[in-house]
Amino acid sequence: MTRTKFSAVAQTAPIAKNPVSIFVAFPAILFLVFASFFIVASAEARQGPDSFAKLAKELTPMVVNISTTQTVKRRGRGPGQQEAPQIPPGSPFEEFFREFGERQEQRPQKATSLGSGFIISPDGYIVTNNHVIMDADEINVILHDDTNLKAKIVGRDPKTDLALLKVETKKPLPAVRWGDSDEAEVGDWIIAIGNPFGLGGTVTAGIISARARVIQAGPYDDFIQTDAPINRGNSGGPMFNMQGQVVGINSAIFSPTGVNIGIGFAIPSSLAKPVVEQLKKFGQTRRGWLGIRIQEVTPEIAESLGMGRARGAMVASVVEGSPADKIKLEPGDVILRFGDEEIDKVRKLSRVVAETGVGNKVSLVIWRKGKKQTLTVEIGLMEEAEMAEAEKVPSEEGAASGETATALGLSLTSLNGEIRRRFNLPRDVKGVAIAGVDENSEAMEKGIRQGDVIVLVGQNHEQVNSPTDVLEKVEKARKSGQKFFLLQIARGGDQLLFITLRIEKD
Repeated sequence: MTRTKFSAVAQTAPIAKNPVSIFVAFPAILFLVFASFFIVASAEARQGPDSFAKLAKELTPMVVNISTTQTVKRRGRGPGQQEAPQIPPGSPFEEFFREFGERQEQRPQKATSLGSGFIISPDGYIVTNNHVIMDADEINVILHDDTNLKAKIVGRDPKTDLALLKVETKKPLPAVRWGDSDEAEVGDWIIAIGNPFGLGGTVTAGIISARARVIQAGPYDDFIQTDAPINRGNSGGPMFNMQGQVVGINSAIFSPTGVNIGIGFAIPSSLAKPVVEQLKKFGQTRRGWLGIRIQEVTPEIAESLGMGRARGAMVASVVEGSPADKIKLEPGDVILRFGDEEIDKVRKLSRVVAETGVGNKVSLVIWRKGKKQTLTVEIGLMEEAEMAEAEKVPSEEGAASGETATALGLSLTSLNGEIRRRFNLPRDVKGVAIAGVDENSEAMEKGIRQGDVIVLVGQNHEQVNSPTDVLEKVEKARKSGQKFFLLQIARGGDQLLFITLRIEKD
């Protein structure tokens, strides 16, 4: 059939009179036919679904509007209110008008806000964002059929911006199905349903634009980015895949104007579902806890530690009495593996530890002083540790030596009462204070600043107590041929950072 067709075309074409012309034209015709086929196929591949109507009809009743009311004290003159009359000092009415003005300013007002949510069980459990219901005195849930129900807070988690509500209803409610966000890929179609600007039941569509976005919203940032229109009031609403499953909770937008510009963010279901289950069961989260502060391993830090490529999460400090402290984890250790998980990014460690069951024993592979070691740790409960946290401040040390020195572009000085007062340094911070930073130095480029305190130095993370200690360690590193010198910096009493500085040759 194909030969007959081409033959017929050739016969009716002007070049059919010349057999040579037919031979030459045949490949060109083939090319045009196949090119047309691929153009049509490509166009069909780019085309989206014919319609979202069936999904929208099925899913919209599972999405709710959330209205909250909050009592706030009024400050200053409100709209339409007249200014208080100006009474001359000493007037017999001065006290009366002053008290009247204070009462006016402190009179409470009701503030309302709108958001979205979705039903996760027929008996009335509803998921939304924590920021939607935060500080609310009253929460109302409006169903798709305009039924208005009072809601109570079952639990909330500011760290992931999630909250679980409960409404009482006599009839079963239509509930969503959770999907696996880990299976969602960039380019997949999704639809969002919510309450933008109070316009309930609004359906928008788009694709997943990116995965694992970090927007500095919290310690477990792992957002799905989408170009589906998301605006104010969409917060807490669901992001559905094309199977009608929830793969995300719309939470934030990036916009200089506050309206959609095609960059929205959703909490992935793989992160949200376990949190919601814990809120339902316990009224709070129950996260695993190691008791360490961690930071990124830069290529310079990796080289200074003899690790080769940069990877893992570096221990900046260890909480006294924590699970990490019990197994003798040390500042400067680099965690390469947690259980079966390779730690390639700092935030991955935070997440996998938090998702580990309290009391579980997990193996850690760490890099310490030039080689790998394996330790076993029993995971603690983060929330319990946070409630029990208490600071222990030692007494101030005695008189200071007043010793100073200069190294690596840093002006160094011994810690004493005067230096602590000058830079507002806590009494429990030990080390060598940085009194100044050369403007043209690498230290300045890397953000070291006046008032920072050098706590540990070198590959072996040795403590330093005086500027002379630092000078001796730098000189030792230079003579051994090291290119970079590792410093642990304490900043503000609650932040510890490892920073590398290049060692200049003599």
